[in-house]
Amino acid sequence: MLLAAGCGGGGKESSANTTTSSSGKGSGKTIGLVTDIGGLNDRGFNHLSYVGLLRAQSELGIKQRVFQAKSTQDYVPNLSTFAREGYALTIGVGFTEATAIDTVATTFPKSNFAIVDVDQKEEPHKPANLLGLLFREQETGYLVGYLAGLEEKRRPGKDVIGSVGGQKQPPVDRFIAGYQAGAKAADPGITTLNGYSEDFSDLAKCKQIALNQIEQGAGVVFQVAGGCGLGALDAAKEKGVWGIGVDADQSFLGPHILTSAVKRVDTAVFDAIKVVVDGKFKGGNIVFGLKDNGVGLGKISPKVPKSEVAKVMKVRADIISGKIKNIPTEVP
Repeated sequence: MLLAAGCGGGGKESSANTTTSSSGKGSGKTIGLVTDIGGLNDRGFNHLSYVGLLRAQSELGIKQRVFQAKSTQDYVPNLSTFAREGYALTIGVGFTEATAIDTVATTFPKSNFAIVDVDQKEEPHKPANLLGLLFREQETGYLVGYLAGLEEKRRPGKDVIGSVGGQKQPPVDRFIAGYQAGAKAADPGITTLNGYSEDFSDLAKCKQIALNQIEQGAGVVFQVAGGCGLGALDAAKEKGVWGIGVDADQSFLGPHILTSAVKRVDTAVFDAIKVVVDGKFKGGNIVFGLKDNGVGLGKISPKVPKSEVAKVMKVRADIISGKIKNIPTEVP
């Protein structure tokens, strides 16, 4: 188990460090965060969780500590350590920790737990002390897919887009299902390709899947694979096609990024901590969507015509108003 030395960390071998704060409304409450094996350097999912934790430290005065998992076998020990030491809240990051947090929350019924991307009601034991932080990824997936469809329609040749998922799990598939539906709404004749790396950290695996899709004509590649997905975006850059980021706004990676399907994990983590600080914690689920700014669009490339941006914004408004509904959440 490693403690995070700071935002982005220093890699898997970073030295242990505990960040604390003793001022503010939440003084005295200690929060523990357990990353998945992607670690804080994933430039997305885990990093955003840490951003939310740091915001809580700054604004709510909590103390915090982070364990970065090196393997899935670390999840139960890491989660258990925080519970055993009496932390006010222990937060798991990601669907891969679903089984582990169900086990630990059941073992420590007097401790509070929260987990990103896991439905508390679908856990085997449905722990009453577990709060699930869920997102309507299909909504932002639909938006980036719609934009991808418009871009492909404008590009000469056959219309093809691709996506690379880390694993076939509900939050990943909600992104991809929405992406495919949005693309087909913009361009009914488009071909959608999809592949899973079965990995969230090995860049080479995602890059190869993306290269294969580009070889089949994909002019846009959407990564939904955490750190591994950075390899897919690198393939897009290398081959001169569009890449779409995920979770964080990944436009900083370069001009090859069309946009990003943003998921505000930082907001969800902060909100979970705040209910503990306010003494209002209870198990169940909180769901974040476009309407409450829980998901959204990252920066859209300035190369995209304003007319296309306007069409995407209209679709966004239609999703929020309910005019566009029943967006698919499962990938065939």
